[in-house]
Amino acid sequence: MKQLRKKTTLTLFLIFTIMLIAVLSLLNVRNYNKEHEGIERSLNIFEDGGWEKNGLRPGQREGAWEPAFNPGEWRNAMIMDHEVYTVEIRDGEVSQITTHGYESEDFDVEAIAERIISTEQGDCFVIPNLYTGAYAYKYRYMDSIVIVNNAEPSQRLRTLLLESFLLFAIVEVGLYVLSGIITRWLVAPAEKAFSKQKDFVADASHELKTPLAVIMASADELDAGAGKHDQNQKYIDHIRYETDRMNRLIQGMLNLSRLEDGNEQMSYKEEDLSRILEKSCLAYEGVAFEQGVGIAEEIEENLRLRCSKEEIEKMISTILDNAVKHSDRDTSIRVYAAKTRGGILIKIINTGEPIREEDRDRIFERFYRADKSRNRSEGRYGLGLAIAKQVVINHNGTIRAYSEGGDTTFEIVLKQ
Repeated sequence: MKQLRKKTTLTLFLIFTIMLIAVLSLLNVRNYNKEHEGIERSLNIFEDGGWEKNGLRPGQREGAWEPAFNPGEWRNAMIMDHEVYTVEIRDGEVSQITTHGYESEDFDVEAIAERIISTEQGDCFVIPNLYTGAYAYKYRYMDSIVIVNNAEPSQRLRTLLLESFLLFAIVEVGLYVLSGIITRWLVAPAEKAFSKQKDFVADASHELKTPLAVIMASADELDAGAGKHDQNQKYIDHIRYETDRMNRLIQGMLNLSRLEDGNEQMSYKEEDLSRILEKSCLAYEGVAFEQGVGIAEEIEENLRLRCSKEEIEKMISTILDNAVKHSDRDTSIRVYAAKTRGGILIKIINTGEPIREEDRDRIFERFYRADKSRNRSEGRYGLGLAIAKQVVINHNGTIRAYSEGGDTTFEIVLKQ
């Protein structure tokens, strides 16, 4: 349920974040386009629609820009929303500069005009990136230039962009809180149903333990009173076998229910994970030897982790037991553990029966058995890996399983 709350919160937060980015981006794009259009209009305003490619007049070269009136008339035009200059050119040099509207002292129009004359080889209309470009211009080759100072539009756009980033950071905090509130409201019915389910499983398991204990005790009494060749002995054996299986099932259900509560995390303390892994491997060497399988360790020393020693031992034992049962004879199970940037990485690798692609995620579900007939005959219920996964989740970790190249790997990452 914690995973559901976390995923729901992150999903809502991501949706809200995308919407916020879209709104702020639209705001900045609209203002950028507005400033761009204003500069373009300022460059064109002197010619009743700007410099346009009209039909060719006698003696005019093809593709030349045709002004609507003489450059001398520019002196009488006033532009109030941008800082605009017109430059007349004679014999390839600046002959006159006219200011329209206000004028900045640090804006060297003459130097800019000379740079344009020296670099441009024909008529051009240039509006650079308004966040970085210092000026825009329209150049009529060796005749005249209209120049707009971009300082104020650029400053307005950069200020809006900075304000958008600050607003984004502030609103994101509020959106995360809002996502958590909405998540609690959305998940409340599911949590209630899940809580009832857990209570039912726990209560039913506890209630079953008493009659089960009576049945086991009765079977022991019958076994003690039966002769060696008693014809009822086989029934007594069946009763004891099935009650033992039922007892293991109930105990597994209780363990899983307890782990899902997550109430024991406050009792976690720092442990030497390297020693826990080494002891678990040592405990399973005898079981593995009987199956013709070895265990090879590659465990980094002094791996420290705040955890429950008992839960970690249970998780490792479950995966080792699974690896032993699915390993080919005369192979070795490799246990690897080392510290990584993401935490502590543990890999348990065996060579043998692979995990089918469709089973890779489902093997961690409770009561799921990939090989149902085999697991049933071995008295397995599909709770072991579900318990192992819950242990990993309780320790803020992740677990996955995959098969490739004849090897099956259980990969666990525990965050420190």
